[in-house]
Amino acid sequence: MSNYAIETDKLTKTFGEFTAVDEITINVKKGEIFGFLGANGAGKTTAMKMLTGLLTPTSGKALVSGYDVYIHSESIKKNIGYMSQKFSLYDDLTPEENIRFYGGIYGLDGQQLSKKRKELIQSLELEEVRKKLVGSLPLGWKQKLAFAISIIHDPSIVFLDEPTGGVDPTTRRQFWERIYQVAEKGVTVFVTTHYMDEAEYCDTVSIMVDGKIEAMDSPDNLKETFKTDSIEDIFIRLARAAKRGDR
Repeated sequence: MSNYAIETDKLTKTFGEFTAVDEITINVKKGEIFGFLGANGAGKTTAMKMLTGLLTPTSGKALVSGYDVYIHSESIKKNIGYMSQKFSLYDDLTPEENIRFYGGIYGLDGQQLSKKRKELIQSLELEEVRKKLVGSLPLGWKQKLAFAISIIHDPSIVFLDEPTGGVDPTTRRQFWERIYQVAEKGVTVFVTTHYMDEAEYCDTVSIMVDGKIEAMDSPDNLKETFKTDSIEDIFIRLARAAKRGDR
């Protein structure tokens, strides 16, 4: 039994003559918070699409929760959670209705769904607004609800694509407290962010440039290697060397 939730070996994706992801090799331990950083155009989104079973690689190997991305994409989708950087719940449904809808998609039966609904409404302190339309809620509450729903089926891995974009500092801090709670229960968290202070909260940080992994280690080890006290400084140094634009 592997100790890794995600394993890739020279994972590559090309589109014609363009190489979006260029032979990346990463090993994400079970239960760790893995920060996946990179400027626009670095290849992060393409890499995440391969790891979540949405895009077939051109070459290389990848196992996600033990499933091969080439032949088990549907199994991967069933065993992971995913939260998009764009709010993905239905604004014209209430929190309760969104929970029931997505819980049904994830295959929860009536008893499981009822239990989860009560747990989420209570833990997210949504009792007073549980019957209001999600579209009327503050963005911070929406994001917390979307995160909770992304793990409603108890996945072993959750992918978070810039989950705190646009929310205030207090809500960001609360969101990361929730991430820590989830990781402590053994869930692997694979997160992208443009907030460099959030990279400090990760167990391991990788930085992509032009489709390649240019740096990967714990935040403390990276700062020691690059002789700086800031992950942001490392990110800027590496990103400045990029040769391609948004992709």
